[in-house]
Amino acid sequence: MTPEAILADLVACADLPGGSNASVAGCVQHHLRRAGLDPVVLTGPEGDRVNILATIGPRNTPGVILSGHMDVVSTEGQVWASDPFRLTARDGRLYGRGTTDMKGYLACMLAMIPELQAAGLQRPVHLAFSYDEEIGCRGAPHLIAALPGLIAPPAACIVGEPSGMRPVLSHKGKQATALVLRGRAAHSSQPEAGLNANYAGAEILLAIRDLNARLASEGPFDPRFSPPHSTVVAGVVRGGTAVNIIPDRCEIQFEVRTIPGDDPAAITAHVIQAARALVPDRVLTVSRHELSAYPALPPADDPQLADLLIRLTGHEALQSVSYGTEAGLFDAAGIPAIICGPGEIARAHRPDEFILPSELAECCAMMRGLARHLSAG
Repeated sequence: MTPEAILADLVACADLPGGSNASVAGCVQHHLRRAGLDPVVLTGPEGDRVNILATIGPRNTPGVILSGHMDVVSTEGQVWASDPFRLTARDGRLYGRGTTDMKGYLACMLAMIPELQAAGLQRPVHLAFSYDEEIGCRGAPHLIAALPGLIAPPAACIVGEPSGMRPVLSHKGKQATALVLRGRAAHSSQPEAGLNANYAGAEILLAIRDLNARLASEGPFDPRFSPPHSTVVAGVVRGGTAVNIIPDRCEIQFEVRTIPGDDPAAITAHVIQAARALVPDRVLTVSRHELSAYPALPPADDPQLADLLIRLTGHEALQSVSYGTEAGLFDAAGIPAIICGPGEIARAHRPDEFILPSELAECCAMMRGLARHLSAG
């Protein structure tokens, strides 16, 4: 089957992160088995979603992982010109949710199986499909943890996030946290009888703002990124139930994005420490829970993988991107990783997301070149 035909099947699966991915995982397994592969299905701890791994070539030899996530973001609140969950060809473009981020890459992986099988691989290609990437790379860690019992240590991983088929060498790390402040409710006519959680939240928001300003002025800095320093931003604030009730609860969701070498957990801990100093336990209580986290992808010391992708794609490498991926997780597990996939990140998560047939063809050409490389011994 062509990448376009497989992409149509994948786009029709409307599974969203945070719930069962039975539809899209079943579609992936169907195409793997149709090609004669026997995929390993790895159920996550949630019980209703799975990662999938399939191998072409000798399993006991170090090879290359092609990795992509099966989930897509919601279309809620968006106005599309066509059904987002039906692949629609229009004006030379293929429209549908996930076409660029990143079912286009998955379609190429699946479409290339016959050529990979016929290539006489001396080193294997592993096709890895993960879940819940869009809500914090939650599935990939379980897949990575299972690899030592399934295959020889991989030599490299190509994560196919949309990069215009340009090899990307690094990205920032991230940790997102929800901070909950609890006070005491009272009638608004007697504010002294309550403990206003929103006021405490306001103090903490200012502390987050000031910490971000300090990171911008004091660093550390890495000029490969824009901005060239770590950041901390408060993105969501929820507090109060009615204007005539002293609010007894305020929630602040904030995220830290760090340059390689900077620890997001350390910056998060600084925010928590500041919150506890501003809001002593004898007045209000402070609790927290992590929403998502993934490590940065640092530039590799060994340029071998980057040089290979530059040769296979014909594109010069990008030093860094601002978005995060599962590549940092593979790198942290000792598997050299790089980002390279079809489509442009600017189209992701938006209405009328699309990919070009030429971009799918370019991705397949990269995988064809990879097969030749792995067949050379």
